[in-house]
Parts: sequence; C-alpha cells; structure tokens
Amino acid sequence: MKEKLKNLYVYCETIPDRLYPFTVEIEGQLVRGQQAYIKTLADAWEKYGPNNMGYKLTMYRSAFHFVGSIWFIVFATVLSHRFFNSDMALYVLMGAAIGALFFQEFYIHPRQYNQKSRKGISDWLTWVIPMMVYLTFIN
Repeated sequence: MKEKLKNLYVYCETIPDRLYPFTVEIEGQLVRGQQAYIKTLADAWEKYGPNNMGYKLTMYRSAFHFVGSIWFIVFATVLSHRFFNSDMALYVLMGAAIGALFFQEFYIHPRQYNQKSRKGISDWLTWVIPMMVYLTFIN
C-alpha cells in the first residue's frame, strides 16, 4: 500500500513534466512533453547551477501549482457541501491541505530534491494564497 501511495505521489508531482507544451530540439528532432522538460531543466541547471530552474520553468511550474490550488478549492468545496453538508468541513480540508503542503515543501522536497527554501516558499504561497482568498470571500 505504501508503494502505491508513493507511486501516486510521484505521478501527480510529475504531471507538469509530462505535459510540458514547449518544443525543444534534441539531436536534430523537435520534441515536447517530458523529454523537452528534462532537456530544458538540464539547460537551466547548466546555466544557473544545480537545482535552480530559472524563471521560465519556475513560472511554468507555478502555473501548475496555481491551477492545482483552484482544482483543490473546487474539490474541497464540493466535498464539504455534498458529503459533509458543512462549511466547517471546508475549513478543515483547507487547513489540512495547507499543513500537508507545508510538510511537502519544507520537509520532503528539501530532502528529496535538495530544494532551496525560497522555492519552497514560492511554491507554498502559490498554493495557499488562492485558498486564503477563497476562504476570505466566501463569507
């Protein structure tokens, strides 16, 4: 069971890699998707140093974080009203998500990917700000 959860986590985490829409030339061939993402990441690491994606990839991944946050807001709202029939459940779900994101960005990713703190902060804020704005304006 633990292995299945880990595989699901990795699958979700690599969605932006697989869906990378920009074309990159590799050995005379134009490619997209994960191959293009890996090449772009390698070029960024060569230019900016290890574990530094540069502004283009950072903005691309931030866009996915933002969209993921919006999807989570919709999912949590539907779940809290349809299944729990409670506004309090929405706050609990959002709070749990914010805590899980904090754990991911400041504990898991620094150890697993050697992620820098400033990237963790920007990723966490990209997820959390839409949630906080939503929670502020629903009442």
